[in-house]
Amino acid sequence: MENKTDISHIERWRLILGRQADPEESIPLDSGARGMDNVLEALYGAHRRGGLGSSSPNVNRWLGDIRRFFPTPVVQVLQRDALERLGLTQMLLEPELLASVEPDIHLVGALLSLNKVLPAQTRETAGMVIRKVVNDLQKRLEYPLRTSIYRALQRTARNRRPRPGEIDWRRTIHQNLKHYQPEYRTIIPETLIGFSRSGQALRHVILLTDQSGSMASSVVFAGVLGAALASIRALKTHVVVFDTAVVDLSEHLHDPVELLFGTQLGGGTDIHKALVYAQTLVRIPQDTILVLISDLFEGGNRAEMIKKVYELRQSGVTMIGLLALNDEGAPAYDHENAAAFAALDIPVFACSPDQFPELMAAAIEKRELKAVYGV
Repeated sequence: MENKTDISHIERWRLILGRQADPEESIPLDSGARGMDNVLEALYGAHRRGGLGSSSPNVNRWLGDIRRFFPTPVVQVLQRDALERLGLTQMLLEPELLASVEPDIHLVGALLSLNKVLPAQTRETAGMVIRKVVNDLQKRLEYPLRTSIYRALQRTARNRRPRPGEIDWRRTIHQNLKHYQPEYRTIIPETLIGFSRSGQALRHVILLTDQSGSMASSVVFAGVLGAALASIRALKTHVVVFDTAVVDLSEHLHDPVELLFGTQLGGGTDIHKALVYAQTLVRIPQDTILVLISDLFEGGNRAEMIKKVYELRQSGVTMIGLLALNDEGAPAYDHENAAAFAALDIPVFACSPDQFPELMAAAIEKRELKAVYGV
């Protein structure tokens, strides 16, 4: 880890262990290391709680200090720990403080959890912070997603159930040459190939996202990726979030920041109710991909949830369970419900945002996801 202040090996260990490891201050610290120590002690000191004080100047000074002494990735970790350990919600409620923080995905999640109580002036600053993170995510994720989706659609765009006027006879004959019947001196076509249904949605994608507090970063990534999917004309995209209520945010897909402000992180979880709503959106099951993004801790009727999953699967809907959609590794999840989904031949696994494009391409092409992801 590269610090903005050069420190020795022994000073580094002193900073890691804290002041309690050297009560007599036998290890001298230069001014830079002393500043780092003050920042860390305010947050991690064993006998201090809320050590930054309640006034804006104290918090603002601390925010400035961490940016001065530490590189950006460390700054983001310290900010996140400050929110959790010291309850610095005022950092998110006062625009002058919010403008001082280093934007990251966790800060966006915290802002969204408070978006119903943000003052008007702070809400504007919060929107700027969220938009910066969203823009960074779009630069990272949009091109790979669109490229993967277009390639998958090109491979599946041929109309396999054409009306008489839609039949591509050249390709149909070529595809069925092996079925030539010498006695009849003709081909008996087993497969009809039609021209591409240009201008029509070839797949319907429903992102059904659990917005309970533990799913904060997944909600952010789902919003950004959902907006990218909606920009592809060959896809019809719905983004729906749920806790114990269900909210369809699809009308906001043109602006992921506006979409994210429509979420309300926290609260309970009723997956069954969300699946009931998702089923009302399905028009052609065989062309529908339903991605349930949830840790599967059901707070509603578990038996009815499993029954609804079975109905959707039997109807022909391609269903995928994502336990998380983030960069944070293996999540906590309900193992019993995950096993029940797997028993219904529904793949269940965690997925990073960078893996999502290939996942959607595989689903569009109806490839076996268990073989692709080993789940």
